[in-house]
Amino acid sequence: MTDTSTTNARQLSDLEVRAEKERVKRNWLLSMPAMILLLLGASGPLLIVLVYSFMTPGDYSGVIWTPTVKAWFQIFFTVDIFDDTVRLADAHLTIFGRSLRLSLLTTLLTLIFGLPTAYFIATRPGRQRTLWLFLITIPFWTNLLIRTFAILEVIRNEGLINNFLRWLGVIDEPIQILYTDTAVLIGMAYVYLPLMVLPLYAAIDRFDFRLVEAGYDLYANRWQVLRRVILPIVKPGIIAGSILVFVPSLGAYVTPRVLGGGKNMMIGNFIELQFGQGRNWPLGSSLSILLLLVVAVALLFYVRAANRGGSDE
Repeated sequence: MTDTSTTNARQLSDLEVRAEKERVKRNWLLSMPAMILLLLGASGPLLIVLVYSFMTPGDYSGVIWTPTVKAWFQIFFTVDIFDDTVRLADAHLTIFGRSLRLSLLTTLLTLIFGLPTAYFIATRPGRQRTLWLFLITIPFWTNLLIRTFAILEVIRNEGLINNFLRWLGVIDEPIQILYTDTAVLIGMAYVYLPLMVLPLYAAIDRFDFRLVEAGYDLYANRWQVLRRVILPIVKPGIIAGSILVFVPSLGAYVTPRVLGGGKNMMIGNFIELQFGQGRNWPLGSSLSILLLLVVAVALLFYVRAANRGGSDE
């Protein structure tokens, strides 16, 4: 009787294992079309760009199928046409530095304005909170180019800011803001501010404000409550918002093109220049892969910081 029960249990276990294998196999087959589409639609173009980065540029465009690492070398170094000396590619490094600097400043600026904005919205009553969130999302209804031109009308020499300052008598001549790094910074901060506010609001909305009262009861001042109570708890929202702002601002194209002009290009504009007027597809491809690697490092930092924050809690 015991042997029969053991045999039946073993057969039942084998049937369950076989059924589980069939279920996994069926799920893989059902997901295969989506995986193939994702592979061809996402990974395929990236693979082409990666291959192009190791090819020789064509005479007028495209590539010549001769493998070389010259494009990757040209990112950081240049060879003098007269004496063949190798030196740093100052123009490229300047563009990289400007892109990183403006992206970090944009992230910091949106954080400075986004944190009090999100805190204000999270502390409103229910109906008012919905209204303020609705107002924050309104810019997403408008095309990025239109929003950029709106900022252009505000900061240009005959724009709202200069006309207002001249009306007050503060200045006699317009302040040159347009076509500078400051204009690009203002434009990107305006464009990407909602991407910072929404994650911060989601983090602050879950915040238990009784902890703030407890901090005041323990004789902490406002700065100590902010630094020791509020910021550690809303840290995941700060990290998420920073990534959401930093990643698109690093590869921004429209805003630097419109507000910065040709002399204040960022890496996105430089990549477009290589595929367009420069006709150096391998260099443009290598720059694209480099930008992708920088974004991947930023996302890795976000994951590690988020996991560290979760483990601390």
